[in-house]
This record gives sequence, structure tokens and C-alpha cells, in this order.
Amino acid sequence: MRYLLLIGVLALSILVGSGSRSTAGSRAHSYAPPVRQDVYCLQGRSWGYPGNCQFSTYDQCMATASGTYAYCSINPTYAFGQQRRQSR
Repeated sequence: MRYLLLIGVLALSILVGSGSRSTAGSRAHSYAPPVRQDVYCLQGRSWGYPGNCQFSTYDQCMATASGTYAYCSINPTYAFGQQRRQSR
């Protein structure tokens, strides 16, 4: 009985110790900025123009448009926005 209790305490301390290290290790990685949610727009007869602009990837937009009479394109805000001038 004594050995069973000892094994239980050791196993618990190992699980708690390894969990806290993995959590701390994942926080140490570099920061990834959030993904833009409005880059692609779902457009079509029922969506109008510019449409439903809540997609961060073209594939997400196309998956939503699948089986409908809709299509995807880049958000006009990005497509026709002012371009930055490069300094020489």
C-alpha cells in the first residue's frame, strides 16, 4: 500500500511538472499576428457588391461558394487601395 501511494505521488508530480513546462515552452515561441478576416469577398446575385467579406483565404471563400451561384474575389478595399510609393 505504501509503494502504491508513493508511485501515485510521483506520477502526479511528473504529470504536473511536464504540463507546466510544455505550456511555458509554447508561450516562448515568436508572436504570430492575427490573420486578416476581410481579404476575400463572396460575391454573387444574393450577396451583392462587395459581398460577404469575412474570409481570410481564397480556399475558405470558395468552400462557402461551392454549390451556389457565387464566386470569390479579393476585397475591393485591398484591390483598389492606394499603393505605397517606394523611396529611392
